[in-house]
Amino acid sequence: MASSDYSEDNNIQEPVARMFEEHLDWRSVYAFNAETFGPDSLLGRNNDSQVVLVRELDAALARLNPKLAATVQGRTQLGLARDLLLDADPTKTLLQHNQAKWKLLRDGITLKAPGGRGEHDVHITVIDFKTPSNNDFLVVRELWVQSGPFRRRCDLVGFVNGLPLVFIELKRHDKGLKAAFDDNYTDYKDTIPHLFHFNALVIVSNGIDARFGSITSTWDHFYRWKRLNEGDPDPAPKHDDKPLEPILPILLRGMCTQGALLDIVENFTLFDSSEEQTVKILARNHQYIGVNKAIDKLKSGDANVQAGKLGVFWHTQGSGKSYSMVFFCQKVHRTLSAAYTFVLLTDRVELDTQIYTTFVGCGVSTNQGDKATGADGLERLLRDQDRRYVFSLIHKFRKRVTEPWTERRNIIVLSDEAHRTQYGRLATQMRMALKQACFMAFTGTPLIDGKERHETEKVFGPYVSVYDFQRAVADGATLPLYYENRGEKLRITDPTLNQRIEERIDAARADGELTEEQEAKLYRELARDYPVFTSDTHLNDVATDFVEHYHQRWRLMEPPVKQGESPKYGGNAKAMLVCIDKVTCVKMAMRINAKWKEKIERLRATLAAEQLKFEAKGLPFPSGLLRDAAKINWMMDTQIHPVFSPEQNEVKDFAAEGIDVRPYREVIVNGIGGKKIDECFKDGKHPFRVAVVCAMWLTGFDVKSLATLYLDKPMKGHTLMQAIARVNRVAANKKNGLVIDYNGMLKSLRKALATYAQGDKGSPADPLLDEDQALAEYALSIDKVQAHLSTVGYALNALVQAEEGAQTWQQLLLAQKAVSTSPETKKTFQVLAEDVFDRYRGLFPNPGVFKFEPQENAITALYNLLQKPKPQADVAAIMQDIRGIIDTALELTPKATTPHVSDKRYDLSAIDFGRLSAEFA
Repeated sequence: MASSDYSEDNNIQEPVARMFEEHLDWRSVYAFNAETFGPDSLLGRNNDSQVVLVRELDAALARLNPKLAATVQGRTQLGLARDLLLDADPTKTLLQHNQAKWKLLRDGITLKAPGGRGEHDVHITVIDFKTPSNNDFLVVRELWVQSGPFRRRCDLVGFVNGLPLVFIELKRHDKGLKAAFDDNYTDYKDTIPHLFHFNALVIVSNGIDARFGSITSTWDHFYRWKRLNEGDPDPAPKHDDKPLEPILPILLRGMCTQGALLDIVENFTLFDSSEEQTVKILARNHQYIGVNKAIDKLKSGDANVQAGKLGVFWHTQGSGKSYSMVFFCQKVHRTLSAAYTFVLLTDRVELDTQIYTTFVGCGVSTNQGDKATGADGLERLLRDQDRRYVFSLIHKFRKRVTEPWTERRNIIVLSDEAHRTQYGRLATQMRMALKQACFMAFTGTPLIDGKERHETEKVFGPYVSVYDFQRAVADGATLPLYYENRGEKLRITDPTLNQRIEERIDAARADGELTEEQEAKLYRELARDYPVFTSDTHLNDVATDFVEHYHQRWRLMEPPVKQGESPKYGGNAKAMLVCIDKVTCVKMAMRINAKWKEKIERLRATLAAEQLKFEAKGLPFPSGLLRDAAKINWMMDTQIHPVFSPEQNEVKDFAAEGIDVRPYREVIVNGIGGKKIDECFKDGKHPFRVAVVCAMWLTGFDVKSLATLYLDKPMKGHTLMQAIARVNRVAANKKNGLVIDYNGMLKSLRKALATYAQGDKGSPADPLLDEDQALAEYALSIDKVQAHLSTVGYALNALVQAEEGAQTWQQLLLAQKAVSTSPETKKTFQVLAEDVFDRYRGLFPNPGVFKFEPQENAITALYNLLQKPKPQADVAAIMQDIRGIIDTALELTPKATTPHVSDKRYDLSAIDFGRLSAEFA
């Protein structure tokens, strides 16, 4: 077969367009050299700056609004509606345009009657969501679009009723998807932004692989759509690896059938302004399937539904459970009945705040009175026939109920983390108050334990949707977690300490509600070994180790260096240290801050001594010293604060320990620089990088840039699983989350995994990996670089083993020539190299990385060489840095014993969960 047969058009564009036509019921046209302009032309455009097919739009408005189309006045009103739809206010941003257009598409256009008489308003439908076939679906191949001086040719654009809702950027099967995102799609957004005013869906694909996102999605939030049904096998078990079977056909069948696309536009699109910047959210594969399964369950009206049991919705921590709640409520209101009242119920203040903030930020809850202010306030809200949403803690059902507050059947209670509080007195009161309501349990930690599962299914019914740890990591919805036990290094030796504490606290919980304050006091009052965790020796050991460990993770999540630019040293990965109680939080923060300053002074002294040597010889500082200076600046900027909830008599209690709590409380209450303290920690650019906590922020508090969790508090079960899930959120330049254990609770962790980390059918799914496995993945990333270099005819070991000086220079030039045979081979090397660097930073200071230093240094040298623009490349300066790197490597690893990276591929999923479960049976 001729190479031209594998061209982008022959092998990708034309088959994709044909799939739209033959399998997805779209019309298809090829516009590249066939389009003329004018009302009777191929697309009816007047020129190539028009991105809306007005001819198709006018026909659709007339077809969907026949009464208006039948009169002169009505046709005038349709014209006004069209003009409103096409308005392109130059003062609005792309996102503002997109949000405004989406609302008009979803809700239609209302023309207000003169005089403000609502009964004379005219409502105009733009898209028929109930009957998709009433709309016009057209996919255009090779569409030229002009904007000012820029003219771009788009691979595929999907129009619904003449509106460009779908943008698809395609590459040849041997090209990478990220190149399509970086080099084409982002350029189009910059140069022809009006094409994206109506956009609902962006797809990038090379035919084999495919990912989708919204107009605000970064590459880290472009996802695969891998299943049409929840039980389908996984065609791509590893998120960043090539799929086992083509993804694009699955994605198109899942997202671009007429019904699916309109369902996504109407019910699975959100604009969330709950954080600093508004972002456009599209449901991910598991959310779309799970929510629609829940909708089908509600519509079925089966025996469980009649009994008020909608089931258990288990989607693992960090996979977007709050958004799933919003999608579910939104779709019920739009497709079943607007009369439903949803009660969003939690058992933690943080969870309640987080869910409420999400609903408000997405514009779904618009009534400030939706949040219950007490038991009486809750009753008033639930008696209100017109209330769409009620947000409450279950503890507000403490008021004694003697008769139902309402007999309505169209009330749905969505209970978050239902396994904790849905079986006692408060739950009984709630059931009496809401006698005819339906209940659905949302949980991020599965209910596998026999007694717990039996009780939960008795209350809520069986699972309605399952999305476990394994699938979340495989899909890239959450990141892998790695575990390191540093407690043994700190002489934590009592194997029964955690068990005794846990047994006492479990008994207290069984007797009734347990507040955060009561739990903290129980640790003090019930645990005879409490002094172990609060002794000066232990606090000093942990603080010392924390400083040594965390300060070396300063480049974690550092943005990659763009071609031709100098490195901008320092990432902003956050860390959280969990202590046993509030007083210990403050004591630990005090010690860490003191030791942090001491470390800065030692580093300053070392740097100054090195700088003097270069200054004495009149030499410029090498890059290593510049990097050391940047590290010190990063440390000086870093803020470390304890965060804990208020408690009565805390001034006296802290004073008894010799601590003035007021300065710490002022920071917690007033924030930093006028900004709330939680917002500072969530802000990926703010220097508040270390939070020392005991209970706050361990549930219902998502910080995407949180990459390291240090545990110095005994925990178990759901609490432990929720804590470690704090670090699994997806963020730019973040490869994984790391859990550091200071109190030797590996047995508790393994028991939690044995109980909670299996799927519904007993399939193993481990959310936590040993750091040795992270090291294996690091080795594997180096393997990938070597394999890629081999495909272009260069062996990395030739550079690794080269003598310093001329031989090294020669090998670098040979490697540069080999990897630069095409822009694609060069781009692939750079992407693979950046993966090596990210994994190194994620592991450091694990000593296991050092044996790979010769390979890492060689990859770094070649990567840095490629970063220099060719016309201005100063080879002498580069070689000076390379010599310094290689000299260091040779000192650490003598040439005679230089290890070679193993060709062995590590199976990181080979974990025997059967034995693990049997151990705790």
